Amino acid sequence: MSAIENCDYLAIDGEFTGLDSGDGGHAAQFDTPAERYNKLRYGATDFLLIQFGMCTFTAVEREHKYIARPYNFYIFPRPFNKFAPDRRFLCQSSSIDFLIAQGFDFNKLFKEGISYLTPEQETKLKAELDRKHDEIKKLSSPDSNNCNGSSVQIVPVPEDQKSFLNNICERITNYLEGEDAQPLIIPPCNAFQRKLIYQTVIEKFPHVHLETKTGEKRERYMSVSKTKNADDRLKKEQEKQALEKMELDLEVGFSKVIRAITKSGKLVVGHNMFLDVVHIINQFHSSLPEELEGFKLLVKTVLPRLVDTKLMASTPPIQEHIKYSSLDELRQTLRGSPFTPAEVVTADGFNLYDDGGGSSHEAGYDAFVTGTCFATMLNFLGRARNSSNHFTLPCSSLVEPFINKLFLMRIADIPYLNLNGPDLEGSRDHVFHVTFPKEWKQSDLHSLFQPYGNVQISWLTDTTCYVALFKKEVAKIALKSLSQTSGPCHVVSYAFHHCNKNLRWSAATPMPSPTVSIVKRKLVTTTTDSDAPPHKVKRHSFPTECPPIPEEDEITDHVSSSLNEGSKSTSGDGKKTEVGKDKMFEESEVW
Repeated sequence: MSAIENCDYLAIDGEFTGLDSGDGGHAAQFDTPAERYNKLRYGATDFLLIQFGMCTFTAVEREHKYIARPYNFYIFPRPFNKFAPDRRFLCQSSSIDFLIAQGFDFNKLFKEGISYLTPEQETKLKAELDRKHDEIKKLSSPDSNNCNGSSVQIVPVPEDQKSFLNNICERITNYLEGEDAQPLIIPPCNAFQRKLIYQTVIEKFPHVHLETKTGEKRERYMSVSKTKNADDRLKKEQEKQALEKMELDLEVGFSKVIRAITKSGKLVVGHNMFLDVVHIINQFHSSLPEELEGFKLLVKTVLPRLVDTKLMASTPPIQEHIKYSSLDELRQTLRGSPFTPAEVVTADGFNLYDDGGGSSHEAGYDAFVTGTCFATMLNFLGRARNSSNHFTLPCSSLVEPFINKLFLMRIADIPYLNLNGPDLEGSRDHVFHVTFPKEWKQSDLHSLFQPYGNVQISWLTDTTCYVALFKKEVAKIALKSLSQTSGPCHVVSYAFHHCNKNLRWSAATPMPSPTVSIVKRKLVTTTTDSDAPPHKVKRHSFPTECPPIPEEDEITDHVSSSLNEGSKSTSGDGKKTEVGKDKMFEESEVW
């Protein structure tokens, strides 16, 4: 915990049992921030974060370097008693196969994984433990059988259990008369029998101490030990209860790390970290809110200062020098001109990742790389503002434009989720929602829109998709032209579909040109190299197959970059951008 408290910033990364449940829908190019959040929320409910990487970075300003302390945690929700949560979760075969290929140690996960509890779960378990201790106290009191003196309920002994209890009492009598100082072990029995044993023994043998224990094979048994007197028995009971409280505190486990990060208020850096943040909130803090605004408030409570390095790499002036922004490719790019790699050395005892000795997609190593990339890009921004500045601290104002903005994967016109306020609203007047027969293929859609230039197709289901025109200026003409024919295909504007997708179709809906019925046009697509779309979008498999996703961040950025071409850059004079008619960041004049 001291590493968190004493660092200047820390980087995080996670590995999961799956990425895409499919129940909430697959990530699509024209998701809104709220839609993308809900898709990730479904996944976080189904899958587990099973490895958490954290690397703290402490600046040595006079030497222009950072000292790093990387950590790698295996996390598994092991129930420690019958009242603890017994988590059920899904595994996505492609994700598990991917982790195996990366050398993930599943034996270590299941045998040594650190448990965790949310604050609500911890509170409930503490209440249950207090109830148990109170019941024991009442059972141990002299008037426990007096209905006026105790509220505890004495369970009547069934006829078929009397012989069992008599045998136990006989064994305890022989044990007390003997000289053996070691505890007497009562063989494993069920919870009801243990309850009967406890209330019977406490009544008949006031100078013994009873304790329920768990064996190596998770079986529950009782231990009987001798005491000198009532005070000695009380002392042993208090020691046992203190130990139980300590065990509960230990079971809070990894959640203590997250709470320490929250308490510190330190800057937390991640790469394409939206998914990581969703899982952190869901597993270690509380259930995810259904509404995006509730999620934003919750994140700012748990992780008040976040920076996404993928967003940094996708924003001018750094973007101009970054071809692909997956973590490994970013690390390679930042090693060359015009960047100067930040000097990062590991502290004594933390040298596992020295000289590139880490393994990609081991969470601790990826956190180390993420934090190093952040330092390199921050130094680059510092030199862009002042050429003599070779070391920029994370408390610099240059970081502020990126605070609490999480990169949105595959959404070109809304590049980030803004935790601090309203999200950008990209213009999607050139986007259409198309419904068509199941037999249609991608070539049919290209033929349909061929008169209006190249298109970007984003599949939703076997019979629906979004189609975006590269020539935005012909969108109105396309809609008007297609509305003059009828046939098996229906086209509506993106705005109309988005506003009405959860409502029943109604002729009274006040929307212009709500539906366009058209005939499937048999046109030959003739495209030259000059007007061909820069990237082909593959059709997803629906409805039962989830596309294999080894790592969300590894999907190339071709689609996003192609749709960003020609968009107006934000200048430092306060003019609004084409994207969302608002600036992405308050950028420096030097940028």
